[in-house]
Amino acid sequence: MRRILTTLMILLLVIVAGLAALIVLVDPNDFRTYMVHKVAERSGYQLELDGPLRWHVWPQLSILSGRMTLTAPGAAKPIIRADNMRLDVALIPLISHQLQIRQIMLKGAVIQLTPESRASVQQKVPVVPHDRLLPQIFDGSRWSYDVQRLQLVDSILFVQLQEDKQLTVRHIDLQMEQDEKHHASVDFSGQINRDQRDLTLAFSAQIEGEDYPRSFKADISRLSWQLTAAGLPDKGIRGEGNARMSWQGDKKSLRVDDFNLTANDSAMAGKFTVMLAAYPDWQLDLHAEKLNFDNLLLQNDIPAGASSAPSAPGNLLSGQSRPVIAHRDDDNDNLWREFNGHMRLTADQLQWRGMTLSQVKSDLSNQQGLVTVNQLQGELSGGQLSLPGILDLRGDTPQAVFQPELKRVEIATLLKAFNYALSVSGKLSLSGKFSGENIDADTFRRHWQGDAQIQLQDTRVEGLNIQQLVQQAMMRSNNHLQAEENDDNATQLNALSGRLQLAAGKVTLDNLQGHSALLTLSGQGDVNLQQQVCDMHFDLQILDGWKGDSKLIAALKQTTIPLRIYGKWHQLSYHLQVDQLLRKQLQNEVRQRVNDWMTRNKRLQQSTEVH
Repeated sequence: MRRILTTLMILLLVIVAGLAALIVLVDPNDFRTYMVHKVAERSGYQLELDGPLRWHVWPQLSILSGRMTLTAPGAAKPIIRADNMRLDVALIPLISHQLQIRQIMLKGAVIQLTPESRASVQQKVPVVPHDRLLPQIFDGSRWSYDVQRLQLVDSILFVQLQEDKQLTVRHIDLQMEQDEKHHASVDFSGQINRDQRDLTLAFSAQIEGEDYPRSFKADISRLSWQLTAAGLPDKGIRGEGNARMSWQGDKKSLRVDDFNLTANDSAMAGKFTVMLAAYPDWQLDLHAEKLNFDNLLLQNDIPAGASSAPSAPGNLLSGQSRPVIAHRDDDNDNLWREFNGHMRLTADQLQWRGMTLSQVKSDLSNQQGLVTVNQLQGELSGGQLSLPGILDLRGDTPQAVFQPELKRVEIATLLKAFNYALSVSGKLSLSGKFSGENIDADTFRRHWQGDAQIQLQDTRVEGLNIQQLVQQAMMRSNNHLQAEENDDNATQLNALSGRLQLAAGKVTLDNLQGHSALLTLSGQGDVNLQQQVCDMHFDLQILDGWKGDSKLIAALKQTTIPLRIYGKWHQLSYHLQVDQLLRKQLQNEVRQRVNDWMTRNKRLQQSTEVH
């Protein structure tokens, strides 16, 4: 055992002595000119190293430098600058005074992809006419990445997208290793900042780059991300994913297959391609098992001036706030103008504002700001919903036109989703056309316009029994009338139909027709969405539920009773002219009895004269 330890100590001393001798005999500054020359020869870039180079032995043999910069030919600013650079080198080649770099490590590097850091085009180089552009041929003379390992620690990347748009990637940690065939493994983490949006991203990938820049392939096996921004939930959106990517340089085409991504509790899969051009062209084909927009979008349901008073018994509407459907963002509008695209998206389940839609199908296209919703449909509450339309974002003011179509959708689900505390249930069918500017609730209440045909089946209005209301008013005015007991505090209609018109916040309902076994009604009225008031006029006929004088009941069944419901949504009032109706009914009855008496008396006189 002692001999083994002695031998190991001797070997360690020999290694230490050899390294010390090598460090003394080989000056790393001898490689300065060599490295600068090789970088310029292979890429045309200018490498500058400030300060002396020095050795670093542990944990591996390395050359340390001070500040370094790498500048493209003719560029005003360096594309890369770093305060520290470490070159991990192989030991054996140093014995013959050869430099073999195994890994380059930059700490605190600043990478700038801006117009000032780009290589300038030489003025004497001939330019190919635009009408005779040929595919670019890569002859292998261009610079290619040929370092076995690259490491970036706590670095930053600036990308100039437009004159006033900049993308920043902070806290970059990158570890890249490749073999002689340019098959590389990459581990990356960083934080992307743009327009007060922060995306934290980390992934591991396997890259096949032997044919780069003509083409390359990447297999992203592990992807994790988190997005925080205004308009998103407080904790942001986070998820994981994986994908396979391929790039075709001659076509400038990026294709992504086997795409899988989660976002909070939503999951999406599919494929897409993008053709890079002056206006990039996106083609997406996606499927989602579940899309929960309630966990992806911030709900802002409290417009200015909204009341939060609780609903009193009998009130049809409460003062709860209305939802914001979307928020106008000029930057987002401009973004739509910068690309073309087509997306097909299907979802087994879609959650939005508490509504659960199933079997969702959508087909959308964008032509530089002209968004066409060719198809947007799904199943909701036992019915079907379809919302095709057009959104034009090319001008200063967005213009939207939609043709909603609903078939037997539970209206209570829609009212609850948009915080309207109107206690109405029934199967709603609607077909119409609406147009306006911004797609948000406030603009809809103020500026949208349109019309639609509506139908409601099996309707039930809680808190207001119209039949009971009329009968009780009749009984207070006439002691000879009685009504059957009815404890149901609701109005039920088998069917209700009419026409709806919307103009600048005013909803006009006309040609309303409804019926049930107990009553029929017709009517019209107005609802002001801004002032939150309504004024509805109905003509009623109570068909059943009476007790008393049979002749009077038969007459009342044929009598049209006017009813007016009006006032603030939170405190509705009604008006019934029951006394006038009964007085008129009594006058008609007396008149009819007098006519009957006169008819009988006339017949009696005629019979007496004959005899």
